[in-house]
Amino acid sequence: MEIAVTAWRSEDGWSAPSLCGQAERAEAMGFHSYWLPENHFGDPRAIPSPLTLLAAAAARTQRLKLATTSYLLPIRHPIQAAEEVAVLDQLSGGRVILGIGRGIQDAVFEVFGLSSRDKRARFKTNLNTMLKAWRGEPLNEDLSGEPVCLAPLPVQQPHPPLWVAAFGPLALKQVGGLGLPYLASPIEPLDSLTRNYALHAEAAADAGHRLEATVPVMRTVFITPNNRLATRVKEKLAKALPPALQRKGVSVDEWAIIGDHSYARERIAHYVETLNITHFIGGGRLPALPDTDLLQSHEWLVQIGDGIDTPGDQHPAGESST
Repeated sequence: MEIAVTAWRSEDGWSAPSLCGQAERAEAMGFHSYWLPENHFGDPRAIPSPLTLLAAAAARTQRLKLATTSYLLPIRHPIQAAEEVAVLDQLSGGRVILGIGRGIQDAVFEVFGLSSRDKRARFKTNLNTMLKAWRGEPLNEDLSGEPVCLAPLPVQQPHPPLWVAAFGPLALKQVGGLGLPYLASPIEPLDSLTRNYALHAEAAADAGHRLEATVPVMRTVFITPNNRLATRVKEKLAKALPPALQRKGVSVDEWAIIGDHSYARERIAHYVETLNITHFIGGGRLPALPDTDLLQSHEWLVQIGDGIDTPGDQHPAGESST
């Protein structure tokens, strides 16, 4: 199982020293990949352009995979998006994992002059155009009749690994129909994930796809022997949950792993056993914590991942990608 981590320090915005220092530390610790989400507006910690930030991290790392959790295709021109992904893959020497998504906030679509009702159709159309561009197929002709093709192409051919962020039955069916791995919301409980992976696999089978083994799961993780600190972190995470989940009574323990080393190992092993996961992405936007506590938690997370065996090749969903 590969162990990955999200960026963990954003209180002062995304300065190059902070961002790149985290990526360097993640690589030195032995993490497989370093992940950034995409979000827009209203917060200095927002990440409207994750590829730009990952380009900075690429210059300061050598082996670490550089990944997005939800690069939003519907709000972008597909050719420009294909170019930017290809450039980052070239810049990093073929280390990109592209998590792609549709977006869920109506306000984002409104600002970009789009209708959220069209997001699934735009996602599919834009993705198909990007796949064509990455394959080097002609996109048009110039005035002399010569084909116009994307350049440069990605290092990884035909394109970087594509994982699709999805939330809800319609999105899951679309991902399965594409034959691509499903990247779940980090706050969905384990029982929901089990149902979601089954729906994804069913949709893939209906579309004639034979899915290979890539099953990623994102969880908020903080490993500490300090019970009081763990309790305070859980209380703050509970208050930060969306109101809809708070009304449903969803507990922090259903989507986060907060506790000592033994507890964390037990919970991660349970995820592996239940979902046959291949990639565990830990981190999340934890409340402000001392660097010493955060980095010790990361060290323990890598150790736990190294000590857990995956069940083999019988995975319910995904595509071989790394």
